[in-house]
Amino acid sequence: MTDEEDELFRAAMADARPLRCDKVPLRRAARPTPGQDYRREAARRQLDDPNFLPTSFIEPLPPHAILEYRRPGLQDGVFRKLRRGEYPVEALLDLHAMTVEQARREVYHFVQTCLQQSVRCALIIHGKGTPQSPGLLKGCLLRWLPLLPEVMAFHSASRHHGGSGALYVLLRKSELEKERNRRRYQLAER
Repeated sequence: MTDEEDELFRAAMADARPLRCDKVPLRRAARPTPGQDYRREAARRQLDDPNFLPTSFIEPLPPHAILEYRRPGLQDGVFRKLRRGEYPVEALLDLHAMTVEQARREVYHFVQTCLQQSVRCALIIHGKGTPQSPGLLKGCLLRWLPLLPEVMAFHSASRHHGGSGALYVLLRKSELEKERNRRRYQLAER
């Protein structure tokens, strides 16, 4: 600040007096609204929930969009076999008529259960939607499944399994299956 600016400031503030206030009135905290209570409870539940799948910023997808994803390192032949529907479907989850939050819970628990039961290939039916009402659950799965480390790949199903309204999901091998393979191939080498 230059001397000239300082003089202008002091001239403008010449007649200003400090406020005298010995006691500052404290407002009592207002009762939280029902909306605040709901959001606080939801935040508490979310901290306790191991399910980390997001429900925001999900883009609805067109009815006939083909979905595909594969983790880096997955063999071409394995992905091709999944895409063609050549793996036997060992588990099925139907998300029709579910809300996004219900589907979020179901998908997370379904994948965990499949892993515990050594399921390698599962089918998730999400529906297609319509041109007027695009498939929101389809967009959710496109966002959620790559976030789950258990999911190795997925692809829209063959026509006889639901086409673009369903997904084949390839899950990583469970520890039990890995151990069985180790034993099988160790015995074969001898």
